Amino acid sequence: MGRTIIVGDVHGCSRELSQLLERLRPEASDTLVFVGDLVNRGPDSTGVLRIVRELGARATIGNHEQRLLAARASRAEGKAGPRLGSSLERLMSELSDEDWKQVEAMPLKIDLPEQGLRVVHGGVVPGVPFEELDPNIVTRIRSIADDGSPSEKWGTPWGAKYRGPPHVVFGHNARAVPQLHPDATGLDTGCVYGGKLTALVLPEGAAIPPPGERERSLVSVPAERAYSDYGRPLASD
Repeated sequence: MGRTIIVGDVHGCSRELSQLLERLRPEASDTLVFVGDLVNRGPDSTGVLRIVRELGARATIGNHEQRLLAARASRAEGKAGPRLGSSLERLMSELSDEDWKQVEAMPLKIDLPEQGLRVVHGGVVPGVPFEELDPNIVTRIRSIADDGSPSEKWGTPWGAKYRGPPHVVFGHNARAVPQLHPDATGLDTGCVYGGKLTALVLPEGAAIPPPGERERSLVSVPAERAYSDYGRPLASD
């Protein structure tokens, strides 16, 4: 079966992705999964999509891919659709037919039952069955508000309140260090904002380690520079 490798938000950082892959040296027997947001804000979104295709890897859909698809669908119907930033607007014309097909095929979740894992982009709402969740919550949630409702804002991380199974591996909520909760692992370490690109690597057939040991299963490479200003320093808590 090989190793299980799950990579955090790449956001168009193709050079850093190549450096991470050089360290990991994935083989055909490995399972390689990305948490979504392959594109936007970084310098080479189409290059990242090409690398993922060539590897035969899978990726869940992120909120940035969702916005691209929503804009494309709306414009095909002659509607304005969602407002896009300059980077996503450029991507609308840069993506090839093969790129669009790849983005359209991204699922909301990828289950890896051998390791007891579920991969999503943003997260889940503790106590709510996955099938009942709005896809926009799955790709955008960061925290749980005081009243127990999901929120896109920074606050109490949803992963701190979540109890599995399955163990959920996610991205979206950029932090200086990975989020290592008992039943959830956040891999977005803000590469595009000058942080790191991080992967979770599990040996063949291995379950995910507890938080105190999980850091040894992480592999990171530093960003070459900050490509985008997130408007907020990467938090470590």
